[in-house]
Amino acid sequence: MILASLALADFRERVRRPAYPLMLISAIGLGLVAVPPVDAHWSVLVIGGFRGRYTSGYVGMVTALTSALWLTLAGFYLVRDAVARDERTGVGQLLAASPLRKHVYLTGKLLSNVAVLGSMTVVLAGTACVLQLLRGESRTVDPVALLLPFVLVALPMLVLTAALAVLFESTPVLRGGLGNILWIFAWMVGAIGGQSSGAPFGGLGLQRVDLPAGASQDVGLGLMYVEEPLKVFDWPGLRLDPAFLGGRLTLTAVAVALALLPSLWFHRFDRPARAARRDPGPEPRAVYKGLPRTAPAPGGTFPRLLAGEARILVAGAPLWWWLGAGLLALAGLAVPRGALLAAIWIWPILLWSRLGTQPSTSGAAAILAPYPSPHRRVLAEWGAGILLAAAVGLGAALRMAFTGDAAGLAAWLAGALFIPALALALGTLTGAPRVFQAIYTLLWYLMINDTDALNFMGVLRDNGHPTGPGAPAWAALAAAGVAIALGRTAWRHTRR
Repeated sequence: MILASLALADFRERVRRPAYPLMLISAIGLGLVAVPPVDAHWSVLVIGGFRGRYTSGYVGMVTALTSALWLTLAGFYLVRDAVARDERTGVGQLLAASPLRKHVYLTGKLLSNVAVLGSMTVVLAGTACVLQLLRGESRTVDPVALLLPFVLVALPMLVLTAALAVLFESTPVLRGGLGNILWIFAWMVGAIGGQSSGAPFGGLGLQRVDLPAGASQDVGLGLMYVEEPLKVFDWPGLRLDPAFLGGRLTLTAVAVALALLPSLWFHRFDRPARAARRDPGPEPRAVYKGLPRTAPAPGGTFPRLLAGEARILVAGAPLWWWLGAGLLALAGLAVPRGALLAAIWIWPILLWSRLGTQPSTSGAAAILAPYPSPHRRVLAEWGAGILLAAAVGLGAALRMAFTGDAAGLAAWLAGALFIPALALALGTLTGAPRVFQAIYTLLWYLMINDTDALNFMGVLRDNGHPTGPGAPAWAALAAAGVAIALGRTAWRHTRR
């Protein structure tokens, strides 16, 4: 069957990637977090100050809920490269010449995505069984009670995630970096709103339960610190009433419909092929025309190299982006610092995400391979990211300088060093811009929601001074990120 062969071939290709075993390892760690020791001071599910006894039903439920949260976030970025990879590798051109229908192709990608995420859920289910025995509150394993939450709670959410990954990849506006950023906020809305038992289609699948007298029905889902070990009650298990079952089935059906929706506009790779025949576009070497063609002399060509990397970094930025950057820079002069700096330094995220990924995404990796001083190019790339941060945030820096805000200026400088270093390290390690787009957006969101430990811009303040680890710590992390990029680039250079 064509559909099964398409999905199986795609699944086999994905499990060979280094990211897949890393996600499997993270799934095991996720189980350890979801089912902590009985005297632990953290929990991922708190209901009225209680937790369920570690029976098969409760361990399965809490692990399934945790997997539904984590895999819908990280799993989305893991599986959403299927269509783009076919286009990038030339497989799409072969498919365009075949009689394969669009809805069959999209269904195959959906099944492949579900298989990848489902395999991680299977690992989590096995981890849950082992943890139930290790925690020792109940050594009677009920396979049905253990696995039912994975089928009814986690699986519909993973099918929805897999379907939305196909939808985002097949929709022109969402297939790029903008879709990666929007997913973070969509996930946050779903993760918060889905915890309610009255959420559409049953939300995350968390049902109301009967607690001991005096306990509230307040539910906390997420990694939380608790002062004292939680009280224990007997988890009654999932209520398999028609409303709950119907909601889960409806959610799955909606997910399938969303995956097939792009059949109305998906070009099946033939339109880009026709456009390429009309206009083959620039040579890959044209992207890197700013690089010196000879070995750089000490102190001679680095400024030219830096200027070339800066031009590469901002190449193709539309006029509206520059207008927005200019307005934010002017606003930094007029408005007291704070949340404004966070808005200023989320604006260039799509440009920063190019750092470290340009050789692979532009097709110029083979051209850059014999470049005699790769470390200079890496440092110049980081410098280009710093220049972009400084240009967009110049207004805020000038205001802090005029008002004598030395602590704020130091935090600003640390942020200008750290953000491009993070982008460069992640881009060099993965070769994909979406990793930085996802991680940086999440860090940025947690920071503006008063997470002092992530105050890498100095936005959060106490008595006028930035809180958190401080500028030296973020500068040290920036240096570590650049060192990782240099090491990775040097390793690649020696292997060629």
